[in-house]
Amino acid sequence: MRRKVAAQLPIVHPEIDHEHAKELQTMSAILDRDPTIYDPVHVDLLSGGIDPGRGREGMTAEQVTRVGILKQMNGFSYDELAFHIADSRTYRAFCRLGIADRPPKHGTLQRNLKLVSAEAWEAINRRLVQQAAEDGVERGRMVRVDCTVTASNIHEPTDSSLLWDCVRVLARVMARGRDDFGVVFTDHRRRAKRRNLNVQQAKTKKQRTKLYRDLLKVTHRTVGYADRAAAALEDHEDDDPVAALKAQGLAMELREYIPLARQVIDQTERRVLHGESVPSSEKLVSIFETHTDIIVKDRRDTLFGHKLCLASGKSGLITDCEVEEGNPADAKLAKKMIERQVDLYARPPRQAAYDGGFASKMNLRDIKVLGVKDVVFHKKRGLEITDMAKSAWVYKKLRNFRAGIEGMISFLKRCFGLGRCTWRGFSSFKAYTWASIVSSNLLLLARHALA
Repeated sequence: MRRKVAAQLPIVHPEIDHEHAKELQTMSAILDRDPTIYDPVHVDLLSGGIDPGRGREGMTAEQVTRVGILKQMNGFSYDELAFHIADSRTYRAFCRLGIADRPPKHGTLQRNLKLVSAEAWEAINRRLVQQAAEDGVERGRMVRVDCTVTASNIHEPTDSSLLWDCVRVLARVMARGRDDFGVVFTDHRRRAKRRNLNVQQAKTKKQRTKLYRDLLKVTHRTVGYADRAAAALEDHEDDDPVAALKAQGLAMELREYIPLARQVIDQTERRVLHGESVPSSEKLVSIFETHTDIIVKDRRDTLFGHKLCLASGKSGLITDCEVEEGNPADAKLAKKMIERQVDLYARPPRQAAYDGGFASKMNLRDIKVLGVKDVVFHKKRGLEITDMAKSAWVYKKLRNFRAGIEGMISFLKRCFGLGRCTWRGFSSFKAYTWASIVSSNLLLLARHALA
């Protein structure tokens, strides 16, 4: 039978017979197994002394967790996430939104997700790993460890571009102060922008140095204007309390960027004008993401972000992660990752496999003291096979097993956004990393259950 129009629409939509919908249903069932899994998120949402019994009803800890998982799974922006939750009944069901519930807007999603700490996401991951151990999916008897780098959300840092960033940001804040409070300054943004472009296009070192001198001169002047503007705004008196607070806010913003601008000026003068080699620990590569580290990989590629040390099991689950500050050598992380595995499973793994960068006689001895029977490094580095494993066959098996973590790292970067963190600040960087790992592990557990 084929009618011209439907007489009446159904009240309840039927379930969708689709692979992605089945995965989401299974993921939801896994989360439902542990009623306390959302406790750390609930604590974060109530941080700052918020009374949960007062005010309008907000998103639940369960909804915030599930929304975060969806965001990392699909790489949505907050605007896209809000649209898809409103548009898709499958996503609404996964996020525990009823048929009559108004879907949250992108601002609500952002405010709630940013409250969830890295520690809360890590606690959720530990619960998932415990479930995997109970189900026999991942018992933690074999572990493979490797490092990768997740980039910060910054542009390629050059001295000229950093100077231009300083001028434009300080001038932008002072322009707001001029419009509202009569702050006096000379706007050099157009000149600084031209000098930045000219530096990039300069063909000789002599031309480049001359342009740098002018760009540095402009930046020095802008910092001086900002210093005086901040002092004037701090001393501003106003009968309107809102205006007074706004003036103090602009002054605080200027005081935040002025020392960063001075650091950029100093490192540029040392490198460009005096020919010094500035150590990585003294370099600032972004005035927005000041926590960003300089990571030199394999003496070839220079990356800007943070080093991650990941531990994975036989199932492909990421059982543990450590976000490092600075650029510690891999060899310094080997023992720590096994100690974290002992804390996670209350026993050491039976076998451990590492990349060649972790290899050292001290690491081999220290890890075996912890109770690990076979400790294999991809490159021997003067170690004997018999010292690492009980046989050449076991050594080869574990060496090949280690290579599997490369695929998991690629999976995280391609499908869960771990290649580049788009959240601002170091604490948010860690939260973003753990949210990606939780989303990946939950999907893998669902696929194990459906297999």
